[in-house]
Amino acid sequence: MKKYLIVVEDTGQGYSAFSPDLDGCAATGATKEEVEKDMADAIKFHLEGLTKEGYKIPEPKCYAKYLEVND
Repeated sequence: MKKYLIVVEDTGQGYSAFSPDLDGCAATGATKEEVEKDMADAIKFHLEGLTKEGYKIPEPKCYAKYLEVND
């Protein structure tokens, strides 16, 4: 099992998410829980498509970190 970073953004009307390691893989949802579930489904679908087309599954490379900056 691989763990892919997802970035979730509040759109003001719901949420959107993408994975920096998986170009073109994104999802939207009305709630945080919905977008996370939809993103998990999107990643599974994306990886299945890559495999079916004969492409190598990308290794997760990204990570997240918060940095403090002075105002």
